[in-house]
Amino acid sequence: MSKIIITGCGGYIGSVAADLFLSRGYEVIGIDNFQTGYKDPLELLQNKYSGKFRYFETDLKNDLSPIFQKEKNIEAVIHYAASCLVDESVRDPGKYFVNNVSVTANLLAAMDKFNIKNIIFSSTCAIYGEAEYYPIDEKHPLNPTTPYGASKKMAEEVIAWYGKLKKFNYMILRYFNVCGATEDGSIGDSKKPSTLLVQNAVRGALGIEKFYLTCPEVDTPDKTPIRDYIDVVDLNEAHLKALEYLLRDKKSEIINLGTGTGNSVLEVVNQVKRLTGVEIPIEKANTRQGDDAKKIANIKKAKELLGWEPNRTIEDSVKSLLIWYKKHPNGWGK
Repeated sequence: MSKIIITGCGGYIGSVAADLFLSRGYEVIGIDNFQTGYKDPLELLQNKYSGKFRYFETDLKNDLSPIFQKEKNIEAVIHYAASCLVDESVRDPGKYFVNNVSVTANLLAAMDKFNIKNIIFSSTCAIYGEAEYYPIDEKHPLNPTTPYGASKKMAEEVIAWYGKLKKFNYMILRYFNVCGATEDGSIGDSKKPSTLLVQNAVRGALGIEKFYLTCPEVDTPDKTPIRDYIDVVDLNEAHLKALEYLLRDKKSEIINLGTGTGNSVLEVVNQVKRLTGVEIPIEKANTRQGDDAKKIANIKKAKELLGWEPNRTIEDSVKSLLIWYKKHPNGWGK
């Protein structure tokens, strides 16, 4: 089975990914600087998959040659590592252009040096900006409205140039809104505080942290933003299929990952209330910058090209988060 590198493997999505790829027989080499990621899930995975998983603590801005020299026969890199807070990017744009653009360029240069030509990149629907039509397909104009979205667009362009000039094969996966945990609740989101709605609503229902409404008032039926919420395991199953496609067909593609449906902020909160039987008090806090009214994915290309479609509902995601947060109310320790 293939040997792959996962960057950002100590983060929320990356740690769930590592578990999934290992469970399917891949050998996984993790890279993380642990600024926002955690070692706990990686130690769990080392115990669970003896000999199949190793990780390196380093920043992707550093010289990556020692890792590529030590780990032979890497077939692909799955690049999850990024700074990803929309409102923070508005306050500190420089951080985002370094961590999301320069770091990606450095990673690609190291891959090229060691003749590793396959990359899967975690991108975002934020590169589309304000939606001109729904659902949003991959041909939608790219008009990011935040430094976060702009930095991901730039990173995509760097990858495309490596595809053109260096014959890289790439799969750019544009995520919509991610939620949920592994179904057994063993690995989940540990951000403190989380900026993700479903996670925060569950934390509020469990009394872990007070729930605040941080979204702006927008032009939707209940005045709260509508988003396409995709379960983190579904998301990573799409990465599995994307890697199989890339290694088999050697064709570069850009694909949206979502559910093709949307829920408003208040609809999600009401779903959590229903499943927990807890009346979550809703208080408004500082309005988050960079939110627009509506984003829903067109996932036709993912279905047709990868043979993938989501299997989990918001209800499933909430249930997995309830297990996760009951086991880890404060997330990972380190």
